[in-house]
Amino acid sequence: MVNVAGLLASSWLLSGAYAASSSTSASYSQFTIPTAADVGANLIANIDDHEAVNAQSVCPGYRASNVHQSSKGFTATLRLAGKPCNAYGIDVDSLDLLVEYQAKDRLNVYIVPSHVDSSNASWYFLNEDVVPRPKASPSASAAHGDLALEWSNEPSFNFKVTRKATGDVLFNTQGSVLVYENQFIEFVTSLPEDYNIYGLGEHFQQLRILHNATLTAYGSDNGNPIDSNLYGSHPFYLDTRYFEKSKNGSLAPVKASEADPKKEYDSFSHGVFLRNAHGLETVTQPQNLTWRTLGGSIDLTFYSGPSQVEVTKNYQVSTVGLPAMQQYNTLGYHQCRWGYTGWTDLENVIADFEKFEIPVEYIWVDIDYMHGYRDFDNEKTNWSYEEGEKFLDKLHAGGRRFVPLVDSALYIPNPDNTSDAYPTYDRGAADDLFLKNPDGSLYIGSVWPGYTVFPDWHHPKAGNFWANELSLWHEKVAYDGMWIDMGEFSSFCVGSCGTDNLHLNPAHPPFALPGEPGNVDYNYPEGFSKSNASEAASASSAAASQSAAGSTATTSSSTTQSYLRSTPTPDRNINHPPYVLNNVQPGHDLAVHAISPNATHIDNILEYDVHNLNGHQILNATYSGLLQVFPQKRPFILGRATFAGSGKYAAHWGGDNNSKWADMFFSISQALSFSLFGIPMFGVDTCGFSGNTDEELCNRWMQMSAFFPFYRNHNVIKSLPQEPYRWESVTAATKKAMSIRYSILPYMYTLFHSAHTTGSTVLRALAWEFPTEPHLASVDTQFLLGPDVMVIPVLEPGVDSVKGVFPGLAVGQVWYDWYSQTPVNAEAGVNTTIPAPLGHIPVYIRGGSILPMQEPALTTRDARKTDWSLIVATSRNGTAKGELYLDDGESLIPNATKLVDFRATSNGLRAAVRGSWEEKNPLANVTVLGVKEPKDVVFNGKVVDEEAIKYNATSKVLSITGLQQLTEEGAFERSWVLKWA
Repeated sequence: MVNVAGLLASSWLLSGAYAASSSTSASYSQFTIPTAADVGANLIANIDDHEAVNAQSVCPGYRASNVHQSSKGFTATLRLAGKPCNAYGIDVDSLDLLVEYQAKDRLNVYIVPSHVDSSNASWYFLNEDVVPRPKASPSASAAHGDLALEWSNEPSFNFKVTRKATGDVLFNTQGSVLVYENQFIEFVTSLPEDYNIYGLGEHFQQLRILHNATLTAYGSDNGNPIDSNLYGSHPFYLDTRYFEKSKNGSLAPVKASEADPKKEYDSFSHGVFLRNAHGLETVTQPQNLTWRTLGGSIDLTFYSGPSQVEVTKNYQVSTVGLPAMQQYNTLGYHQCRWGYTGWTDLENVIADFEKFEIPVEYIWVDIDYMHGYRDFDNEKTNWSYEEGEKFLDKLHAGGRRFVPLVDSALYIPNPDNTSDAYPTYDRGAADDLFLKNPDGSLYIGSVWPGYTVFPDWHHPKAGNFWANELSLWHEKVAYDGMWIDMGEFSSFCVGSCGTDNLHLNPAHPPFALPGEPGNVDYNYPEGFSKSNASEAASASSAAASQSAAGSTATTSSSTTQSYLRSTPTPDRNINHPPYVLNNVQPGHDLAVHAISPNATHIDNILEYDVHNLNGHQILNATYSGLLQVFPQKRPFILGRATFAGSGKYAAHWGGDNNSKWADMFFSISQALSFSLFGIPMFGVDTCGFSGNTDEELCNRWMQMSAFFPFYRNHNVIKSLPQEPYRWESVTAATKKAMSIRYSILPYMYTLFHSAHTTGSTVLRALAWEFPTEPHLASVDTQFLLGPDVMVIPVLEPGVDSVKGVFPGLAVGQVWYDWYSQTPVNAEAGVNTTIPAPLGHIPVYIRGGSILPMQEPALTTRDARKTDWSLIVATSRNGTAKGELYLDDGESLIPNATKLVDFRATSNGLRAAVRGSWEEKNPLANVTVLGVKEPKDVVFNGKVVDEEAIKYNATSKVLSITGLQQLTEEGAFERSWVLKWA
């Protein structure tokens, strides 16, 4: 139970801790940037504007001519079919069309202006060095492609993409017009009724996209608001369609909501990627999807699938790149908090984890460690380099690691204060690496340190600058990875607010910082008032008092709103484009809490044209920089702002979520969506970042996140600490779930190797793994870790059971309870009620799978030194399969690797070993589920002692132990056969 009364009585401790951390680094009493500095124009989003022009009604579209066919496709010229409409920009009168069959399973449609020069190339063309275009295979041809594109000029240019095998139309612009202007592109495709579309990130919402949604993609620093634009842009979607096959072989479409869960259906999936980094919006309606962008080109790639697996692999392999291979140790547990006060505090946290015997692999720090919140510069009292060296030596000796946060903006010193030196800025300024205003002066925004500048990642010297800063700082702080935040770019004021104000630096941001007086967080999870009535009442009263103390009475003389509306112009209206995105920031102004669209990169490239690439590029630069810090070692990077292809460089976390049950629920959809985007190393701030968690929520969340790829607990300074050892029940629940996670780390690592080499997913939706079951299309309350482990978490307070569906039962799929190792008794397609008292998370093993495991330990280093075991979960016909990948766990290009292929039949198990990696740990035991009692067991021709064999006739579980003596040289030093009969 949370002691809110104690919290209220000691709320000064929160601000005191904050002051202690920052008082030696900056005096924020000097100057506070006015709140009005982050107030932009008042705009109305186009989707809410009743006065908005409907481009589909007024624009003429285009007509195709000058068509030239080839074996790989065709080219054409598209010219306006009538008078320009200039709806939200100036119409481009002539376009070039290229239709290219790039591979058997891939088709590209590319539409760009016919006349582009150096003055406007960045308006339309996306730099291929930053975001490569997929290339055509030499053997590709239209005749041999899975897809076919047909076009027509009636009534204006339109096209449709069809799957040849079924005749199903996948994309069809007929009945709409193409709109292509210098600040606005719009095209529409029809969709079947009750469609199943996934992706189009980054958003905080259900997994399957709703049929009346506006999905904005414009990188924004704004927590986790539901159905609004977040940090990244991933203009890719997966479309899955279900069919019932008749006796004559014809296919009839089936709505997922009307399918019989006891029947199997055919399914076909395809993918669509729009290679465009401008601000954009995707609008879904019951029978169509509309894409609108603020510029760029139409660069559409279609992936034929026909399964989700094939679509996702093709998207990564051919287009955005395969995800980075993670170090083995990154699969351990990570602990963080904005509010750790120094090296001593970190040492105490590690000691507490050890005291309670909870595994912890990485300790993280937020901006607390910084001198004045400046990158690459430690506060010298509590975070001194000398004490840091001692702490990190001890941490590393214990097999643990350290990751600090680095922001994407750099402090600019006060020119009137000679002691306000910041060498990082000086080195960047010497190479003229920072963003500019249109007049050539420095663009100076505001972030945590005060007035700041922003590296221009398009500058050819920016990468070397960043690598040098990473190397110089690593000489002082021996970090093991890098956490990149605020990469959208985020700025706390509109425009270059620091221009002419640098004499006021260091300046306080235009809002109360977390933990400062009057900014204590009294929010708690849903249901807290029922389980903690008196504490909730105290918190509510305190919150009301704080709100009243900080409020300022305002009056309004008008009940009507006036909105700024801009008009199309040949030179473009950069800061306020005529089409207003439904940007989540107040007033929808693109410059609010971000750098302004007119901020200028090298070669006069405007932020307007590349905003969504900022996070992607800093992750790229950090990846390259860490390869200089750690040559030949896989960089470990966590990034907030991402774009298509960022998985090549980094992991991603869900951002600043809340300590709410709803946020826990939505995190599943977030994780699954990023599986589609090619960023498998995904996790969230477990137990919530903002607000105060409670015992029940943290209990459930720590268990669920134990099955996410990236597993970290993190929260904000103004909220109560939430390390798992702070509650007895959370400690027990965490250890229970971690015991499973650390046991199956070899399985997880193998999944990541497969993702890195083939583009397969790590976390999976049920609908993708079981594509013949339409009733799974919208399931996002449970998930699969790889193909073989299913997790059904509790996602609401005050319950001791959870409902879950068991896929595949209609065709004989078997599921085994992890804990009892017995088959599940459930009905196909039915939400089964599963006991789930607090501290228990239902976990299931898929029949037909083999899980390689090691013993859990407090670090992955120690876990990798333990004996091996295998769980063989047999299918209905007694078979099973699995695989294991091994290497040193960190080398970019390992010198030695090992692949083990497991195959089981009803009377034995074979391990086929390939590779030179030496695995010295022996095999200890094999557990076989769903098997008949054998008379004897033989390992590589040697009879296993009867004492080492146990059989449970009730559960039909065979346990074979004591195999260490038979595998002394190592469990997988050579192939072997285990027989039971």
